[in-house]
Amino acid sequence: MLQVRHAVMVGLLGQQRDRFHVYTPARSLPERLELLHQIPGCEGIEVVYPSEFAHMEEGVRQIKASGWPVSAVNLNVKRDPKWRNGSFTSPDPQVRAEAVHELKVAMDLAAELGANLVTCCPLIDGHNYCFQVDYVRQWNWLVEGIREAASYRSDVRVSLEYKIMEARNYCILGDAGRALWLCEQVGLENVGITFDVGHALIAKEAPAATAALVAEAGKLFYMHFNDNDRFWDWDMIPGAVHVWDLVETLYYLDRFGWQGWFCYDVLTRSGDDVLGVQVATLRVMKAAEKLLHKLGRERLTELITRGAPHESVPFLWESLL
Repeated sequence: MLQVRHAVMVGLLGQQRDRFHVYTPARSLPERLELLHQIPGCEGIEVVYPSEFAHMEEGVRQIKASGWPVSAVNLNVKRDPKWRNGSFTSPDPQVRAEAVHELKVAMDLAAELGANLVTCCPLIDGHNYCFQVDYVRQWNWLVEGIREAASYRSDVRVSLEYKIMEARNYCILGDAGRALWLCEQVGLENVGITFDVGHALIAKEAPAATAALVAEAGKLFYMHFNDNDRFWDWDMIPGAVHVWDLVETLYYLDRFGWQGWFCYDVLTRSGDDVLGVQVATLRVMKAAEKLLHKLGRERLTELITRGAPHESVPFLWESLL
C-alpha cells in the first residue's frame, strides 16, 4: 500500500463563501483544530500564512499546542491589496521584494512548525489581455524571485503549485510543463512542485501522466487531491467525477514508491456539512487505495504493457461488481 499521510487544510473548516452565499460559519483557529479530531484518518494539517498568523506567536503557540503535525505552510500572496498587480512578477520591484520576503518568512515558519515545506500557488501572477505584459521579463522575475527566496535556507523545500487560470485569465505557472521548466531554471534541489489533481484536470492534462513526469524528475514534493468537471476548479470530493483518473494517479505514485503527504483542497457548497465533506474525502481516498490493491499492480502493469483498451476498460468496470 502507499506510504503516505493524510492532511486537511485547517482553513477549510472555517467560513466558506462564494460571490452569492456564505456556506459555513467562521470558526477560530482553536475551534478548527479541535474539529479535526472528528475526521477519521486525518493525520496532519496544512496551515496558511499569513491568514492563520495575524498574531504570529499566538498562531504558532496554538498550532503547537494542538499536537497536530503540520504537512505544509501554504503561502498566500494574492489576497492582500498590494498583490493586485502581481506578487513575484509585479512590475513594482518593491512589491516583488516583499513577495520574496514573505516566502522567506513562510520558510522560517515551516521550519519552526516541523513541516520543512512551503507550498505556494502564485495565482495573481500572469496576464489577462494581449500586449498587457512582457512575458519573458515576467517569467524571469518569477525565476529570480523563487531562486532568491529558496536559497535562503536549504533545509526547507519550496513547492510551487501550478494552475492555468484564476485569479488571472492566464496564470504564469499554468501547467506541469511550465512548473518543471521553472524548477529547471531555478536550479535548486529544494524547489519542486505541489501537484493538485484538480488543477491538472482543468489544464486538460491526464493527472496520472503529468504526476508521473513530475515524479520521474524528482520534483514531486506534495499532493493536493480534489475533483472537478475539467472546466472550472470546483474543488469537489476526490473521485466524484474522475474515478479512474484518481486510481491511475495512485497507481503511478505507488509505482514510484512516492512518500509524503496527501492534502485535500475540497470545498463545502450547497449547504453541505463542512465536517461531513472532509470525512467523505478521507473515506473516498482510503477506498481508492483499497481498490488499487484489489485491481492488482501486476495486472494493471500488464494491461498497460498490452495497450488494449478493449481489455482494460471491461476489466476495470467488472472489478467493481
